[in-house]
Amino acid sequence: MAKQKLIELLNKGLQLEHQARAQYLSHATLLSGESADSIAARLKEIATDEQEHEEYFRQCLEILDAAPTITMHEGHEAKDNTSILKVNLKDEKDAVDFYREIWAELKATKDELPYEYEYIEHKLRHIIIDEEEHAMELKGLLGE
Repeated sequence: MAKQKLIELLNKGLQLEHQARAQYLSHATLLSGESADSIAARLKEIATDEQEHEEYFRQCLEILDAAPTITMHEGHEAKDNTSILKVNLKDEKDAVDFYREIWAELKATKDELPYEYEYIEHKLRHIIIDEEEHAMELKGLLGE
């Protein structure tokens, strides 16, 4: 039963990554001002990271013989540079918190997953580290 809960959480993570990638790419087109090009370039790089995370979640689901979701989590609108950075910073922090919940569930299923645990743990750790890095970068761009 714990394995099924883990599958649900991994699919929710996949939904969040679908949304994050689309949101970063959309927000990159809305930036204005002198720093717009450099910020847009960084948002596009982060979107590429999010695409990689999508693949990691798919791989984790595949190793569990589970179908990956094709749905997307609800996105967040923003219209100016500051609100774009703030909304994405909040989403990155929320993602880290949620992925730590997945980590806890993974630990709880360790005995059920003697051959899958380390693989999933490795992918999830990589995602969390990237998301923490994104949050730090967005904070920097906001001057925080």
